[in-house]
Order: sequence, then structure tokens, then C-alpha cells
Amino acid sequence: MTPDHQPAVVNEQSTGYVKLPTIPLPEGAEVLTGGEAWHAALRIAHDRTAGIPLVVVDVYPGADVAALTASISAALPAAEIVDVEDAAAADPAVIDALIGRHLTDDRVFGVMSHFTVDEFYDGGRVEHVRERVAARRSPLVLVGWGAELIAGAEADALVLVDMARWEIQQRYRRGAANWRAGNHDEDALRKYKRGFFVEWRTADRHKRTLLDRIDLVVDGNAETEAAGAVAGESFRAAMRGATTQPFRVVPFFDPGVWGGQWMKERLDLDPAAENFAWCFDCVPEENSLLLEAGGKVVEVPAIDLVLSRPRELLGERTHSRFGAEFPIRFDFLDTMGGGNLSLQVHPLTDYIRDAFGMSYTQDESYYLLDAADDAVVYLGVKPDVDPKEMFAALRAATEGTHPFDAERYVNTYPAKKHDHFAIPAGTIHCSGANSMVLEISATPFIFTFKLWDWDRVGLDGVPRPVHLDHGERNVRWERDDRWVEQNLVGQVHEIRREPGLVEERTGLHELEFIEVRRHWFEHEAAHDTEGTVNVLNLVEGDVVEIVSPTGAFAPYRVHYAETFIVPAAVGEYVIRRAPGSRSERFATVKAYVRGTLASDA
Repeated sequence: MTPDHQPAVVNEQSTGYVKLPTIPLPEGAEVLTGGEAWHAALRIAHDRTAGIPLVVVDVYPGADVAALTASISAALPAAEIVDVEDAAAADPAVIDALIGRHLTDDRVFGVMSHFTVDEFYDGGRVEHVRERVAARRSPLVLVGWGAELIAGAEADALVLVDMARWEIQQRYRRGAANWRAGNHDEDALRKYKRGFFVEWRTADRHKRTLLDRIDLVVDGNAETEAAGAVAGESFRAAMRGATTQPFRVVPFFDPGVWGGQWMKERLDLDPAAENFAWCFDCVPEENSLLLEAGGKVVEVPAIDLVLSRPRELLGERTHSRFGAEFPIRFDFLDTMGGGNLSLQVHPLTDYIRDAFGMSYTQDESYYLLDAADDAVVYLGVKPDVDPKEMFAALRAATEGTHPFDAERYVNTYPAKKHDHFAIPAGTIHCSGANSMVLEISATPFIFTFKLWDWDRVGLDGVPRPVHLDHGERNVRWERDDRWVEQNLVGQVHEIRREPGLVEERTGLHELEFIEVRRHWFEHEAAHDTEGTVNVLNLVEGDVVEIVSPTGAFAPYRVHYAETFIVPAAVGEYVIRRAPGSRSERFATVKAYVRGTLASDA
């Protein structure tokens, strides 16, 4: 899935939101397409050996290995091509037995795994492939996930065919199977679970060992013949460059049973679509980066930047706390003209670690980009709720006995534009209809325990999964209306006021690790990363630009509702009114890991 890199047609209601932001490749870089990439790989291999060249094409699980093999064979007819997955992978039944306890019987949740890719291969078959490598009489290309491990030090050229998780999910929905699984007709949620808990963890662990050594990166998201490729040195230079300036990941949009119309109208999305519910505007585990040179792009997973340059991106203190993992997530939840989100709760830290193997949980908050007059947020339980009675009512509703009377048990609060509601794990919550929410949260986004889904089915016609047993173990019952009003609603505190500038602390509870600051300004606001990554969104005003006081990077334009990342390595930066702006005032919300800035005090 290579995005169409043509400028969007902006309608009258559009904000100018850029759906295909790019990151420049270094000067002189060239994007290769089709057979050019395979010819380049073979040239590299020839240049490095006086013998018969060996090219290794390591592939992220989810890529179409058969199509890749056919493309390489067409470009390099004199070469022998070996699909190492077909030749050496363990039998599917062996793999299923190996990973079964990590997948569990649940439709959504598994346990985080720590496999390495060599565990999915048969030792005897691997040795047979190595014998073929040693006995080669013509150029040989090994293709498949883990091909580099089979080739080892023998490889003369190393190629990585990389993919973003969002594209893999789309392929699941269209009938693609998990790696070596043959589960084409299985529920897409179960395929995603296998990817999330097993394949992607293993693949990223393996890929991280390759990023400093690859000679060529090929875009596995695109149709094979149209796929772009770029030299490994150019890829690494682009990753280094991305940590020295603001950038955006490529957002993606998805419909939902509760989806609304705001994003479709304001962000210039497909007007024929029934709705859009989600936008992952900054989730590097899922999103892509578009690397551009000469008007051509190569799409790579944004997680590659996290894996390859974690200290420069995250900052030393944040990296020491989370490792090579991006801990902050910004996404949109659009219920304008739609319906309520599911009533839900997120796991407590001790529970998510014990049950699923995650080291931190999904604390979050709702920032209202927009809201209709009747918009509400469901938050916390009403006083003196009997937990057994409430969950008995939820189970009866799930079984179809009668609908769940949410308002009897759960508080509702009016929600208006620029309100910010904190939602620490363990708090029952959901956004009501007719809201446009910027969700600012910790990254483990899969761990939502739905309690009630308003008697709906998913877009696939199947009831969406509800997890009452998990939910019941995680609800903090003391978070009633009094506690919520004292801790989660209206928590805005002015930090400083200067002519034309107000800075506020807003939104997240002291139990949560994300700090959020809102800056209102007329002309400009000065910032400093102080050694930790900043994630921001322009929540008021039409367009601003991010500039370096020292000229370290070119001015970077940001439009209303766009999320952008300022890497820790940037240091000081200024957000100011952009030339041509028509707005009278501006506001950004900025999130960073709490306790990493001197200004937190």
C-alpha cells in the first residue's frame, strides 16, 4: 500500500490537514522501483565477492513472498531463488504448538511473547538450505522471514522488505493468513492477535539486528512491481535526519460502528464513506513514514525510527525508562453524528503485567477538539453502586436479556470544546455521541476491556468482544462522582502568563506518567524538549510553523488538528504564527513523559 503522493483537493470546510507527510531522504538519494532494486542488490553482491554472489532478502511477516520471488526471478533470470520459508520453516502444527499458550483461547487478548525467528524453523531443513548455499554454481537469492539467519556471514548483499502493521491488518481483512498459518478465513481479530502478541514482537526483535547492516530497504506495502526501494545508507541517513527536526507520521483512518462525520468533512476524507471512527495520528507502532526523494516515496514503518535511533528520538531518560518503545499515543475518536463508544475500562498496571506480560498500561485522557451541545463523557461510577449488581446487569445485557442502563451506574459529564478529561486505568469511561476526541494516552492500545457496547455488532456483523471477567477485576469502585470531580474533570492549572501567552497544565491524573501542557498564544510560544520527546497537536488556529532559534532545521508547517513529534535531540524550538495565517489565537497541547523535565517541578 504505497500512498498516492499527490496533493489532496481541499474542500471549503477542510483544515488543510496533510494526510501524506514526508521525510526527506539525503541529497543524492535515489528511489528505485521494480527490477531496479534487485539489479542493485546483485551489483552490491558482485562488488563484494570474487566468488559466486549470495543475496539475502529478509522479509517482514505479512509480505507476499511468492510475489517477491516472482519479481526477483523476472529481474534476475540467471539467479537461483530459494524461498527459505517453504524450504526450511517448521511444520505449521509445530509452530501452533509452540505459540499456543501465548495466543490463549480469547478472541482478542494473548500474552506477549519472546520468541526469536530461528525457533520457527526446522534445524534439519535449515542445514539442507545451507548446503545448497555452499554448493551454489550461479548467483543465489534467499528470500523469506529470517533469511539472514540462515545465510549468516555468507551474505554478500542484505535486503530488507519491510512493512507497516496497518497494511498487514488490511491484508488480514482481505483474507491474508498469518505467517505459515493457513488461517485465511479466520476472524481478523484473531489474526491481529497472533500478529500483535507473537509475529510482530519476534519480527521487530529480528529486524532490529538488521537495520545497521542492510544494503537496501524495499517497500513491502506496495504492489511488488511498483514498490520503491532505497539504499541502506540513505535510509539510515533519513532516520538520523528525522531526529533533528519536527516530523509527522502518516495517519490512517478507519470506519466503525460508532463512527462520525467530523473527520470526513474537516480532514478532507472520502465523502462517499459512511463514516470514519478512528484516526491513528501518532502511533509509531502502527503508522508509517514516507521517505521522499525526487518526487518518489518509500513507505517504511515508523517503528523503524524508534528501533534504530531510540536515544535521539526519545531522550536518554525516557529511553532508560521504556527502552526502544514510543510510550505516547495520539489518536482521534469521531462520534460527531455517530454513536457512543463502548463502555470500557483499562487494566491496572499490576494486572496487565501479570495477565499479558506488558510492563505498563493504557492510562489515557480525552481532549475535546469539538463537541455538540449534547455531548457527554461517561466517567466513573455513581455513589454506592453495588459491584455485584452492576456486573450482573452487564452479564444479563450481554446475554440479551435486557439492555444495560448505563446512566443508572455510570456518571455523565457535559463535554465542550477544549475540555480535557483524565482517565487513569481502572476508571469506567466512554465518550458519548457528537464528540470529536483527541485521545492522549499511553501506547498499549489493544488492552481495552469492553463492558457494554450498546447492543451493537461490528462492521463484520459479529458482536464485538466484551470482556466482563477482565473488567470486573480492574474497576476501581472508589472512583465515584466525588472522586472524579476532584481528580479527573476540569483539572486545568495555569503555570505562567505573559503578554500574548498562557501556559497551563491540563488533563492527566498524578497516577499517569504523561504530562500535558497547553499553550495559548497570539504570535509565538517558546519550547524546549529538555531531553525528552514531545508530542503535540495544534488544537486551535489554522496553521503555525515550528522553527529553530539557531536555524538548525527549516521551518516546519503544521495545520489545525495535525499531530507532530519533536524529537528529544531537537532541544529548543518555537511555535509561531505561520505566514498567511488568518487566526487570531492559537493553542497546542504538548505531551511528554512526566518526571523527565526540570519544568515539571
